[in-house]
Amino acid sequence: MFKGSMPALVTPFRNGELDLDTLKKLVDWHIAEGSSGIVPVGTTGESPTLTHREHEIVVEEVVKAVGGRVPVIAGAGSNNTVEAIRLMRHAEKVGADAALVVTPYYNKPTQRGLVAHYTALHDCCDLPIVIYNIPPRSVIDMLPATMGELAKLPRIVGVKDATGDLARVSWQRISCGPDFVQLSGEDATAHGFNAQGGVGCISVTANVAPKLSSQMQAACAANDYAKALEIQDRLMPLHRAIFTEPGLVGVKYAMSLLGLCSEEVRLPLTCLSDETKALVRDGMAHAGLL
Repeated sequence: MFKGSMPALVTPFRNGELDLDTLKKLVDWHIAEGSSGIVPVGTTGESPTLTHREHEIVVEEVVKAVGGRVPVIAGAGSNNTVEAIRLMRHAEKVGADAALVVTPYYNKPTQRGLVAHYTALHDCCDLPIVIYNIPPRSVIDMLPATMGELAKLPRIVGVKDATGDLARVSWQRISCGPDFVQLSGEDATAHGFNAQGGVGCISVTANVAPKLSSQMQAACAANDYAKALEIQDRLMPLHRAIFTEPGLVGVKYAMSLLGLCSEEVRLPLTCLSDETKALVRDGMAHAGLL
C-alpha cells in the first residue's frame, strides 16, 4: 500500500497563516504528477512550528483534498506520548491511511522506552504506524533489533529510514521481515536504498520535482536501475542544493520559482541566503525544471 514517491508535503503560508487554498492545489498537482502518496505535517510540513489545531487542520484538509486517490500518511509524532496519542486518534478520525511517528526527540529514551512509546501508540487506535527514524534530528536511533520487536505488532507496518545508512535496509529486512515496508527518508540515497530492498521514498525533493521523483521510483520498482540512475543523476545537484540549509526552506524557495507556493517559513527558520538560492536555481536547471 505504501510505496513509490511520496512528497513530505510542505505547509504553505501566506502572511503567517495557513494557506489552505494553495495546500489543496498542491495535493491535486502532486497526484497529477504521479506521486503515489501524500505525507503532511512531517518535518518538511513544519510541524514543529504549527499549533496543535493547525496540525489537525492540515491533516483534515489534505485527507479531503486527496479524496481517497492515494494514501495519506499523516505526521503524528511527539516526544510526549500522550500528545502523540491525540494526533494519532485525530488522524484516524479524519480518515488518514496511516500515521508517521518520529522517534521521541530531546528526552532521549532508551530502546526499552522506544518499545513502550510505540506500543502505547499502537494500542491507542487502529491506525497503521510508519516509524520515522531520523537520528540526526531526534538524537535517538532505533536499532534494527528494536524495530524487529515492534514489527511483531500488527499495525506497525514500516519505517521511514533517514539514517543515510544503506546497510540498515538489509539488517532491518532480517530483523523485521521482507514484508516490512522500508521507505527512504533521504533523497540522495533513495536509489541505493531501493536496491537494498526499499520500496519507495518519503521525499523532500518530490515537492518540486514530483514527476522525476516518481519516475525514478517506478524505474526501481521495475528493476531498471540503469534508468533510475539516469534520473538520480539529474536530481542529485538539486538534492544537495535543497539541503544546503534546512531542506524545507530550500524546497519552498524552489517551489516559489515555479509559482507553486510562497517561500515563506516560520521562525526560527529564515528564508535562504542568496548563495544558496543560486545553488537551488542551478540544481533546478540541471534537472530540467527551469
